[in-house]
Amino acid sequence: MLTADLYFSFRSPYSYLAIGRYRALMESHAVEITLRPVWPLAIREPDFFERNHPNWLGYTVRDMMRVAQFHAIPFGPPRPDPIVQDVATRRIAQDQPFIRYVTRMGQAAARRGKGVAFAHEAAQLIWGGAENWHQGDHLANAAQRAGLDPEALDAEVAAQADTLDAEIAANQQALEDAGHWGVPTLVFDGEPFFGQDRIEMVRWRMEQKGLTPRA
Repeated sequence: MLTADLYFSFRSPYSYLAIGRYRALMESHAVEITLRPVWPLAIREPDFFERNHPNWLGYTVRDMMRVAQFHAIPFGPPRPDPIVQDVATRRIAQDQPFIRYVTRMGQAAARRGKGVAFAHEAAQLIWGGAENWHQGDHLANAAQRAGLDPEALDAEVAAQADTLDAEIAANQQALEDAGHWGVPTLVFDGEPFFGQDRIEMVRWRMEQKGLTPRA
């Protein structure tokens, strides 16, 4: 059984565009992929969007939409955005309840070996355009679909927020130690593969190391 780590952000559209395909690879082949959630750039570098090139946002939106169309992945604007941000100024708010909660849920799911499944289910809500994905039973149902107990997950997030945050910070450090800083990045056998467009290359490398279909 091969193993790999997937560094993932719930605010990253490219993480969303990769997660279902990595989940499918894990389900069809003998490889275990461990989710390593990290805080998005908006948390780690709040001034990132303010100092970026003016064309960056427009191009990124165009590109993410065509990638979704190319792979036939449902894609809609997050409602709401996981990051609380002023659209006009791009300034990031100090209080970030949505991204902190769902990222902690992802880390709690990863503790149980269900991180990839939960990230895929939750990301489909966020980036698939589910309205008010953060309210009601949306995330609880996502946890159930991933094979998790949503009440236990929620209780753990409430009781162990600081510990989960420390684990999320450690994930970011591990990503940087592996040789990258952005997401989605899959690290296999010490080698980082950054971007949703590296999945076929990941599979090629894994096949060199003995990747086989699941029986």
